[in-house]
Amino acid sequence: MTSPQLSQLFVITGASRGLGLAMADRLLQPGHRLLCISRQANEALAGRAAAAGVELTQWQQDLAEPVAAAARLTDWLQALDGAGFDRATLINNAGTVGRPRPLAQAVPAELAQALQIGLSAPMLLTAAFLGATRGWRADRRVLNISSGLGRNAMGSQAPYCAAKAGMDHFSRTVALEEAAAPNGARIVSLAPGVIDTDMQVELRGSDAALFPDRTRFEQLKANGQLDSPEAAAAKVLAYLAREDFGSRPVADVRDA
Repeated sequence: MTSPQLSQLFVITGASRGLGLAMADRLLQPGHRLLCISRQANEALAGRAAAAGVELTQWQQDLAEPVAAAARLTDWLQALDGAGFDRATLINNAGTVGRPRPLAQAVPAELAQALQIGLSAPMLLTAAFLGATRGWRADRRVLNISSGLGRNAMGSQAPYCAAKAGMDHFSRTVALEEAAAPNGARIVSLAPGVIDTDMQVELRGSDAALFPDRTRFEQLKANGQLDSPEAAAAKVLAYLAREDFGSRPVADVRDA
């Protein structure tokens, strides 16, 4: 006799391409329901979801306006019957490196946008998710996709490094809060390794005069040291499914 399929809800940001899309694809499984939040919908993903019989909702939502995104998520979650889910997960994956350059040469509007997408949106969406699902019986998890650059500084990357460092530290704070709450959620800010995504293409194409570390990223590509989005997604989702998920609120996908 086979065990019953768990009913699981996944909310994923930045799911139209790269790692987010690869994770969404792997989550198109029986018993799963997905809400994908990106600036653009992915029609191919919608087709694969329909073929798999998985309920998929896609929002075209600009996370540079995080207050509106969080309010929309709260309303959507509150309209669901939480009793129908065994597990509910928020994956904050969206982020941007912008145009790498020293902070003294930053364009204010671009700097503000990078911080809105990379830090304000994950914080507000996490608050919305935790608040709207507080009374659910489900095992609740928050997975923040961080980066080694949140833990090791790099010149010309101040907004990205700051956003990821902030993501790590707010995850530590939320872990303390949720540990003291009834049916508290588990949260991890996870570095996923180095992945061959559009973000890497942007870094390799940056102006070397403004981004001296460009050659490091060119070498990663040339030496075959980049994971494909699909390989990275498998590792990240395996970490998300671990029984000890949340035991370390800041972690690396390569942790044993």
